[in-house]
Amino acid sequence: MQKIKASKVEPSSFRDPSGFLFYIEDRIYRQINKTYKENYNHLMNSGLYKTLVDAGLLIPHIETDISGPEPDKAYKIIKPESIPFISYPYEWCFAQLKDAALTTFKIQKIALDFEMTLKDCSAYNIQFVKGKPTFIDTLSFEKYHEGQPWIAYKQSCQHFIAPLALMSYRDIRLNQLFRIYIDGVPLDLASSLLPSSTNFKVSLLSHIHLHAKSQKHYADKAVKISGHKISRLSFMGLIDNLESTTRKMNWKAKGTEWADYYEDTNYSIDAINHKKKIVADFLDKTNPGIVWDIGANEGLFSRIASDKKMLTISFDIDPAAVQKNYLQSVKNNEEYILPLLLDLTNPSPGIGWENTERISLMHRGPADTVFSLALIHHLAISNNLPISKIANFFSLICDSLIIEFVPKDDSQVQRLLSTREDIFPDYTQQAFENEFSKYFIINSTIKIKESKRTMYLMKKKKN
Repeated sequence: MQKIKASKVEPSSFRDPSGFLFYIEDRIYRQINKTYKENYNHLMNSGLYKTLVDAGLLIPHIETDISGPEPDKAYKIIKPESIPFISYPYEWCFAQLKDAALTTFKIQKIALDFEMTLKDCSAYNIQFVKGKPTFIDTLSFEKYHEGQPWIAYKQSCQHFIAPLALMSYRDIRLNQLFRIYIDGVPLDLASSLLPSSTNFKVSLLSHIHLHAKSQKHYADKAVKISGHKISRLSFMGLIDNLESTTRKMNWKAKGTEWADYYEDTNYSIDAINHKKKIVADFLDKTNPGIVWDIGANEGLFSRIASDKKMLTISFDIDPAAVQKNYLQSVKNNEEYILPLLLDLTNPSPGIGWENTERISLMHRGPADTVFSLALIHHLAISNNLPISKIANFFSLICDSLIIEFVPKDDSQVQRLLSTREDIFPDYTQQAFENEFSKYFIINSTIKIKESKRTMYLMKKKKN
């Protein structure tokens, strides 16, 4: 066995006694412990692994001959296919969480055909790979024993049914509860927040309201489940019901400021087409592998990059815009675009144990190229951010920057100033260039036709 010292154990991977992820330089591996040997062999030899991988439902891996960080416990070391960008449920739109749920339930149904089951049902086990929800935890499968209850049922309700119901029946922004509750939304909280009308929906009554009451009743009691049996037919019925419940929940993206942005813009057709050409030309010069489009709206400019087969993370603050963007990507089978929710003034932090189980947005960068199109005036004027801070921030998250400056006499900026005092004497194009020049070399400057706006291509200075 080849002995190579692991550089770092993945911080999110310490809870599972079956194994853990670790890195050698920038390559990720998974140690499978001897305690999981029987389950791993069944996964691989039964045909379940091949079936799921062939269907694009499970991340593929290869077995290696290297030594892991804890060789005395190790059965095998595998190298999973790398995922270029990790995202989290609190960054997903409604449709993404729904698709993640349906994928998980589909995997469970297939697993049962191969005499296996999922021992956990975490939304964090799903990543969007080539545009599709894909299961990434190879160690979540265990052998099925006739009559055993599904130990992942509670987690499936906390990670999928409860948040989807809250987003569907109460408020789309409640997906942010994932940032507070790392193991899913507590069912008693979901039950208290949902409208009383959901008590008359049998599936939600069962999976959330009665489930929450049962948890409360048994919270301080020792419960023996060894004698409790559930038939295979009942098991399948439960999964079918969870799947049906998920399919029935919907949320329609409409009525928000940014979802209708292009219906109320000051761009002419010629100006938009010129801006598209500028972006495309700038991309040809930078030739990035990964692009972050911050303030992407429905992904109009993101798709200039993704159509060039550059992986493009298409961020926006508006759940409706992200939903529309994602549904379009699904409809068109787009592999190189990942729409995500992002409030740039409050980006995803590091959370969980030691604030490292789920990494911050900043630690998932830097990107090769970042787009900041029609955004800086919102940061500077709507959010009172000094241009100096904006420039510093962008220097931390990218190597190249494609940014649009929107001057104060632009009609959209005048709209922002119409309801407040102009306390922004430093919001000028010269100040913008001065501050960004501290961190970037300005390679190109092009004025957009029929517009007061200017596009810049910048390259980060080397220290």
